[in-house]
Amino acid sequence: MPSISGLSLSQWRREALRTNFWLVPTVEVLAAIALFWATWEVDRAVYNGTLSLPRWIENGSADTAREILLAVAAAIMTVIGINFSVTIVTLTLASTQFGPRMLRNFIRDRGTQLTLGTFVATAVYCVLVLLSIGPAERGVFVPHFSVSIVFLLVLIDLAVLIYFLHHIAIQIQLPFVIASIANDLTRFIEVRRPDIATSIGDQRHDADELAALIDTIESSGAMIRTPKGGYLQAIRYAKLVRIASAADAVVRLPYRPGHFLVEGRELAAVWPPEAADRVARGLKRAQVAGPVRALAQDPAFGIDQLVEIAIRALSPAVNDTFTALACVDWLGNSLCKLARVWAPAQVYRDRAGAIRVIADQISYERLVQRSFDKIRQASRGMPALLMRQLDALKAIMEQTTDADQARVLMDQAAMIQRANLESVPEESDRGDVERRYSALAIVYARLNDSTVSCPQPRHNLHLTGDPGAGLSRGGER
Repeated sequence: MPSISGLSLSQWRREALRTNFWLVPTVEVLAAIALFWATWEVDRAVYNGTLSLPRWIENGSADTAREILLAVAAAIMTVIGINFSVTIVTLTLASTQFGPRMLRNFIRDRGTQLTLGTFVATAVYCVLVLLSIGPAERGVFVPHFSVSIVFLLVLIDLAVLIYFLHHIAIQIQLPFVIASIANDLTRFIEVRRPDIATSIGDQRHDADELAALIDTIESSGAMIRTPKGGYLQAIRYAKLVRIASAADAVVRLPYRPGHFLVEGRELAAVWPPEAADRVARGLKRAQVAGPVRALAQDPAFGIDQLVEIAIRALSPAVNDTFTALACVDWLGNSLCKLARVWAPAQVYRDRAGAIRVIADQISYERLVQRSFDKIRQASRGMPALLMRQLDALKAIMEQTTDADQARVLMDQAAMIQRANLESVPEESDRGDVERRYSALAIVYARLNDSTVSCPQPRHNLHLTGDPGAGLSRGGER
């Protein structure tokens, strides 16, 4: 029986909490308040004569302490304004150059959040210390230890400011943006790997039972309609299985995370029909929809981000071939990781082994298509991009042991070769691309049957050149 694969809502909430500018600064402000309380207690002990401080601790008058605190607070507020301006400029640049969907990667950046939080926390600490200066039962109370801590915080702020400038300068470079998106996708694969692996074996025995259940649900099941439009961001499969099991029902989900839900359209189908109301109430707690897509359970979102950067780079207004090459490289790397593990569970069972949830999942074929279709269409007549896509497909082919996956990869290669023959005018460039295609065809033939030569693809393409010379000619790799 497969495990309940898919990220939990708690993991989705952690991702949602990371994608904002208020959480980390709030935590640091609370830490500053706690620090003030601790240093104020020390100062009160010194004021009451129960504790003494070293001589190097600042011990000026109340006016001197106020001047120091006011100067530091004013300077920090200025730096906060500059920090905020730089952040806004970075977000604007990201939106115009990389696409509006890339803003999420900049907003969730911990470096920017920590920098903003550190400056705000220092300003809050200075204000609290400033307010604590005043008359007391034994004269004016001056928190000398707290004022001295301000100097330490200023040094920390200077270090953080230098880090922030370096971090922003690195972060806005396109190769780092592309690598960041690919790393997010890799982390998704690593988190999902145990659940995906345990779901593979069981699905092969589900086909007949699954087909019968789907026919029954379609013919006599009840429909649950979408209460509110938006992108499906996460589904809590384990909770939904418990809900269906308690109602002794089977739930079919025609949508997966990443799909857009239209208000009033079908959200799920339930059999038997009398369990629909109970399942509908539980489904509200088991799925989350929002205005944007999220990577938590949607690997296609990470792929689409890389593809968007690539096709923007290939537009006539930008014409940045090397950025598109980098995107193809990282797409190939991600699909290599997916090749051996991607078989997500379509059927979810309860503890008794009964099917309770039938879910729509994106296939490996669709992931490959989303990775290469748009880039292939935008790169017609560009041998460098065509060759790089074939190189990526060859690397993925070498990682797969599944004949169906290999066929999907070979179909993509055949379409790239056809685009080469139709759109590349220079014969030498066409030969370079054809050699890459021939090298891939050899790997495909070896995977299926080492004694059979590579079959001609159904697209009836013409191959020229020595298949073994795939990497011997020049051009962009």
